[in-house]
Amino acid sequence: MSKLLAVLVASFFAVSAFAQTPATSAPTPKAEAKAEAKAEKKEAKAEKKAEKKVAKAEKKEKMAKADAKADKKEAKAEAKKDEAKK
Repeated sequence: MSKLLAVLVASFFAVSAFAQTPATSAPTPKAEAKAEAKAEKKEAKAEKKAEKKVAKAEKKEKMAKADAKADKKEAKAEAKKDEAKK
């Protein structure tokens, strides 16, 4: 009887210790994958934003060149008009 009681007490302690252990690590890989996907998405978004910025700067530069060219052409035409009046 005392052996049976000892086994029951030992099993009680074992069960209580088992109940306090953390859950299995199965959700952890899911969380890591989710975090990784989120980071990749954020990186892609930042890359896309940078590309837009570069494209906008290039467009602005082209517009500035076109404006300069138009101004130069206009100045030439005006100089030609002034020369014709003399």
